[in-house]
Amino acid sequence: MSILIIIISILLLILGIIGAVFPIVPGPLFSFIGILLLHLFTPYNMQNDVLILFGLIALIITFLDYWLQIYSVRFFGGGRFSTIGVVLGIILGFFLFPPFGIVVGPFIGAYIGAVVESDFNLIKSFKIAFGSLVGFIGGTILKLAYSFLAIWHYFSYIL
Repeated sequence: MSILIIIISILLLILGIIGAVFPIVPGPLFSFIGILLLHLFTPYNMQNDVLILFGLIALIITFLDYWLQIYSVRFFGGGRFSTIGVVLGIILGFFLFPPFGIVVGPFIGAYIGAVVESDFNLIKSFKIAFGSLVGFIGGTILKLAYSFLAIWHYFSYIL
């Protein structure tokens, strides 16, 4: 039974890495669930405070991932339409043009929203759209760092 749990938890850790790149999939939460399965259902127990810390960090990073794109658009000068454009770009880009739509969709959405907001100031709109790219990259780096740390921690308990 332990081997089956270990295989499932490894698959969840891999899904966590995939989720680090795809914004719709909550990668850190899948990584944490993989660690939690290892802790609860196998003889490989880790300290409770470490487990709680991993869970809290997963929740914070999941929240920050979605918030960073919106915040960075606003930080670069975007308003309501740019923010709506980012959200629509994430959704449409994911479904219509995977896998590149995940990056390009929010950029185009923020750009179109910024063009409408800024009375067709194309340079300012590009700067605002660039903010969505900065937010996406920042969130991806956070999620990847967490996922690889979870994998390292996971295998340090197994080996």
